[in-house]
Amino acid sequence: MRVLHLTDPHLFADRNGALRGAVTYATLRSVIEHYRHGDFAADLVALTGDIIQDDSAEAYGHCRDLLTALDLPVFCVPGNHDVRHLMRDILPAPPFSYCDSVAIGNWLIVGIDSCSSGRPGGKIAERELCRMEDTIAASSAKHVMICLHHPPVPMHSKWLDSVGLDNGDEFLERAGSAGRVRIAIFGHVHQDHDAERDGIRLIATPSTCRQFLPHSDEFAVDDRPPAYRCIEMQPDGSVSTELIWVESG
Repeated sequence: MRVLHLTDPHLFADRNGALRGAVTYATLRSVIEHYRHGDFAADLVALTGDIIQDDSAEAYGHCRDLLTALDLPVFCVPGNHDVRHLMRDILPAPPFSYCDSVAIGNWLIVGIDSCSSGRPGGKIAERELCRMEDTIAASSAKHVMICLHHPPVPMHSKWLDSVGLDNGDEFLERAGSAGRVRIAIFGHVHQDHDAERDGIRLIATPSTCRQFLPHSDEFAVDDRPPAYRCIEMQPDGSVSTELIWVESG
């Protein structure tokens, strides 16, 4: 099972729209082109939120047009900048899916909504936690990947941790109780993170546009380029990843 992880593109209706100096349509396009010219052949794309920045339907249309060209299933979950009803309306059908689940080989992938309406921080609602547990329980897959937007663990950045996941500990406890969750991937933090907690590997991928400065007490932008991650999950439950930075030009 091979997954291309993209996150936090922050697209605008205007293709020239920029976020902190990065033209986000162009940076996402460059990331996609970099992947297409590489030798990693993904089975699906995991897109973990903050797809748009300006609350526009047109921005979702740009996402649809760019990612459809990959000819891969696109597994989406919302971020705090997303407008969930627009996201469901404009990305409603294959190759896109919204907070869905899919089983491939020995692996089950489950997407959950970690957003809390009206604020940048997240909290997974009880119904979402129950849906996650029920979906895992109903599957015969030996190994599970969970996709969400908000980080379930602290990033050791004062400002960023103030907009993290309120019930990250509960999420990890309930995910871990299944005994089959091997990995959780997320966005939101615009930086690299790869660590393990209670047997679950927790991986964040930097944004396809601008990055945040790690371990900063106050908001600060890093000068690292756009990025994506290639994740390979083996039948025995082991996971390997490669983080790829896409330098300009």
